[in-house]
Amino acid sequence: MIELWYQFIDRCLPFDWAHYVFMKNALLAVLVITPVYALLGTMVVSNRMVFFTDVLGHSALAGVAIGVMCGIGDPTWPMIIMAVTLAVAVNIFKRLTQAPMDTILGVFMAFMVALGIALLSRQGGFAKYTVYLIGDILAVTPSQITWLMAIFVAVFGYWYTAGNALILTSVNSSLAHSRRIKTFFVETSFTIILAIVVMISIKLVGVLIINSLLVLPAAASRHFARSMRSYTVWAIVFSVISGVAGLVASYYWGTASGATIVLFSVGCYLISALVSHFLSAVRKE
Repeated sequence: MIELWYQFIDRCLPFDWAHYVFMKNALLAVLVITPVYALLGTMVVSNRMVFFTDVLGHSALAGVAIGVMCGIGDPTWPMIIMAVTLAVAVNIFKRLTQAPMDTILGVFMAFMVALGIALLSRQGGFAKYTVYLIGDILAVTPSQITWLMAIFVAVFGYWYTAGNALILTSVNSSLAHSRRIKTFFVETSFTIILAIVVMISIKLVGVLIINSLLVLPAAASRHFARSMRSYTVWAIVFSVISGVAGLVASYYWGTASGATIVLFSVGCYLISALVSHFLSAVRKE
């Protein structure tokens, strides 16, 4: 399949950057993962879970540290296990204590960051782990792209089967419960999916900006959305445009790809906000 993609790019994109294998791989990765970010981001923004995704991203440090201590060359699985454990623990702790969500997340984030720093500092410092902080999507491999494709199928399959229950739970959990929807299961399953996506893609985009890629396209789409369907469609459009434009721009500018994609996402948000404000002003007149 990857060879077919290479052939397609060679025939359809007559640009100098399209001749490089690493750019072909990165472009395919962007096209696969940005719709996933957009889809999950709509629920993250709607449910005010922005801080939660930030906590998930920073929990990668603890996962990396545990993987290193266990002698695991690729710490992806320890990162996933740590993030899933965190997601479940946050939901359980919220149910048990009834404490405000931001307080719970603040406690867990402090613990995860401190644990990661403490353990990594014992292993000789942080220099060799900076890839997890800033990411490098240009280094994506065909095997990693296969994982991203599997995530794409899993997330959209999950959305197809549980999307309505998730939306109703986010709007009115009491109403969802009265309709025999297991709200705890729905909320926990979403946080687990979100945790897995964040951990698998953290090495590509980095801890410092993963939250932005999830939040900005969804936040921009809210200015134009008139329904949940249009909200999702606009989020995917903004996410894909930002991803492709940022990737290509980073090639010509010589900048970090992940950060450049975020800059384009910010641009999409600002433009959408200004256009929405202008249209509202015109309607009032």
